[in-house]
Amino acid sequence: MSSRRPELQAPPQVYYGVDEARKYTQNSRVIEVQEKCTARAMELLALPDDTTALLLDLGCGSGLSGETITEQGHMWVGMDISSAMLDTALEREVDGDMMLADMGHGVPFRAGMFDGAISISAIQWLCYADTANHKPAKRLYKLFMSLFASLARGSRAVFQFYPENDSQVELIVSQAMRAGFTGGLVVDYPNSSKAKKIYLVLMTGGGSLPSGLQDDGSNTTQALYQRRERMKQIRSGRQPKRVWILQKKERRRKQGKEVRLDSKYSGRKRSDKF
Repeated sequence: MSSRRPELQAPPQVYYGVDEARKYTQNSRVIEVQEKCTARAMELLALPDDTTALLLDLGCGSGLSGETITEQGHMWVGMDISSAMLDTALEREVDGDMMLADMGHGVPFRAGMFDGAISISAIQWLCYADTANHKPAKRLYKLFMSLFASLARGSRAVFQFYPENDSQVELIVSQAMRAGFTGGLVVDYPNSSKAKKIYLVLMTGGGSLPSGLQDDGSNTTQALYQRRERMKQIRSGRQPKRVWILQKKERRRKQGKEVRLDSKYSGRKRSDKF
């Protein structure tokens, strides 16, 4: 099964050549899935009503996702590494502005330029090293760090993606949190092998994580990575330094090791040197 994944066959700029770009864009099933995923990503962006937003489409391809953005009354700028995909988008006369770029090199736009960002079935490509110089963790961090800067404060980015395994999920999420984002995963239809879709919802400000869709119409959040909450939990679970030192000294005594006597100075912070 895994050998069928496009990511394992060739780098994206090679895999999506002229023929594959046209086949992809003319496939009715692909078009339907892209439309649904983009519409859901737009919903998760939670854009203000009755306003026109400028959005960044990462891995915009032939502009299928961009068409949904346009239909919802917004403007967009797209990035993609495949020149064949972008040529197909130009032939289709989509409304967005597009540029040929590798998102693993970062987002080359000024600070606070975009009101939000989406990416449909693209970010998993960064989990693979196509050359000896490609370090997936570094490329993901470069993307998220520059994306964080290019987003207006309080805005969101939503990535729909198809991970090969749990380690890729953890890699992507951890680099996003390291870059300063909060948020986490939203999984729609988690019990369906066909309908299941994974979205990484990233926030530049506060806000609660949206819920995933269920087959029965109810909502649930499948996984939550809240950077600030995790740090709070870690800090709240720490013992005072003096207690930790005294416990460590007691363990060493039981091991028969020589330990200095306890005193009122044990665990105290030393004054700065002159």
